[in-house]
Amino acid sequence: MIRTMVTRCGFILPVALAVVAAFSGDAQTLVAAQDLGAAPESAKIWTAPDLSTIPQGPLGDSIRLGVQVFNETPKYAAKYVGNKLSCTHCHMEGGTVPLGIPIVGVPGMFPVYREREKEVVTFEERIEQCFMRSENGHRIPNNSPEMVGLVAYSQWLSKDQVTGRPFSGRGLAKIQELNGDRERGAQVYEAQCAVCHGRNGAGKSPAIPAVWGPDAYSEGAGMHDINKMAAFVQHNMPLSNPRSLTPQQAYDVAAYIHFMPHEAFDIKQHQ
Repeated sequence: MIRTMVTRCGFILPVALAVVAAFSGDAQTLVAAQDLGAAPESAKIWTAPDLSTIPQGPLGDSIRLGVQVFNETPKYAAKYVGNKLSCTHCHMEGGTVPLGIPIVGVPGMFPVYREREKEVVTFEERIEQCFMRSENGHRIPNNSPEMVGLVAYSQWLSKDQVTGRPFSGRGLAKIQELNGDRERGAQVYEAQCAVCHGRNGAGKSPAIPAVWGPDAYSEGAGMHDINKMAAFVQHNMPLSNPRSLTPQQAYDVAAYIHFMPHEAFDIKQHQ
């Protein structure tokens, strides 16, 4: 059985990235910016394989473990994480949502040079970076059942993708860069986000992730980048009505969350 990936269900907000960026643009082009956020047609019609089709045997067992680790990381990879975030909190619905940071096709894009690390990294190394930065944890050994399971699951999702060719819905939506206003963002958060993530930003583990505080992503994570957070929010949130926020509102709430408390990140403490 195949599930068409235009349905929205799952967790409420993601988690993963780092560094304050500069912003530009004006409110007159907001409508055009929203149009830029639409997923490519090929991504809209992509269908994810049903979990019931995972094969039996050792490989299937590894894939199923990968599904568990991906969706409930603190439970199934407890010794490698330092907060209550799971992979699926950033990579929506088990990494299957176009422009919700999907993992479809990602294994085939590695090895790749990454400017942040200033070196060529493997897919496993990229996963380790997520554990250290977004989940405030430690490196997960490449030969561990958890890592092998995550790689097996990612490859299983990508089995129909062309190696080396990016999935058409990869990454995040492209929206115009704007200046976020923290005070306006507080109002957007109260009206649109607090009902799920709480007024204190703590969420409700395991279903709803924290967006600040000790159980949220660290300052070294991707979601700590206002540009990335805004793009994610504008296209995917609120979960009950995605793309209902304007790019300006997305930038405002991203700025508000960015300046709330997050754990400091020192990579030397996360090896």
